[in-house]
Amino acid sequence: MRQFDVPEPDYDRYTNRQLAAVPLAVLAVALAVIIGWFIFTGAPATLGIDFAGGTELTVETSDDPDTIETAFAEDVENIRSTQHDNQWILEFRSDDAEAIEQQADENLSPVEGSDSVVQEASTFSASFGSDNQRTALYGLTAAFLGMAVLAFALFRTFIPSIAIVVSAFSDIMIPLAAMNLLGIPLSLATVAGLLMLIGYSVDSDILLNNHILRRSGDFYESTYRAMQTGVTMTVTSMSAMAVLTVVAYLFGIGILWQIGFVLVIGLMADLMNTYLLNLSLLRWYKFEGVKR
Repeated sequence: MRQFDVPEPDYDRYTNRQLAAVPLAVLAVALAVIIGWFIFTGAPATLGIDFAGGTELTVETSDDPDTIETAFAEDVENIRSTQHDNQWILEFRSDDAEAIEQQADENLSPVEGSDSVVQEASTFSASFGSDNQRTALYGLTAAFLGMAVLAFALFRTFIPSIAIVVSAFSDIMIPLAAMNLLGIPLSLATVAGLLMLIGYSVDSDILLNNHILRRSGDFYESTYRAMQTGVTMTVTSMSAMAVLTVVAYLFGIGILWQIGFVLVIGLMADLMNTYLLNLSLLRWYKFEGVKR
């Protein structure tokens, strides 16, 4: 893989507090958004129907989105187009699929040459959604704890290990807060994206820690070597995910663009957290902290 020509940052111009201030401020804002969301909704993010329960309806109609939304007695939680013309995927909190299908057939206009508006219907019960919530929570917790154990096993000292943990935590919280602000629901797809972020975060942070703590050379020389590889990997992945997000959004592939969005925001956060927050903790540890 060809490396980017990463400019060597002038880190010695800034104190450790200055380096850590920006990522910690962004993390604080993200936590404030998530906590506020939890206080007002009872969940850290808006739950999709696979977590909260409800009905997903695929309709094919000549009506526009505004008309579609007014055709049902229940509120349409989410409406998105597909790659097919005049086809829409609708999400409802109600699990009364039969009544929703009936309203669609009665109130929406079928496309020319078609006798039916409803193409497909899926129902998720509230109990099934609760089971999905627990499974997703267990998965995230297990992945995060596994990452923490790996970090401590590799470096066996508190500060370098906790730097990896804090950076990974921030990499998850920032895209979660962005999802809340942009109205993207927490679903099995976005949880998959958050799980992938843990892997990306551990990879870049361990690379930096390993170069600084275990490789020969000056602190800033080791940092720059790590950045040459780490920034190349992260920017390449971020570019690929950005393309995936745009293409999937244009073609109405909801699962893929939501995963891509989470990864783009998380990878941007990872660049900031790795080379500002993690680096400031490592520099403090290397020059001021207890090394053994």
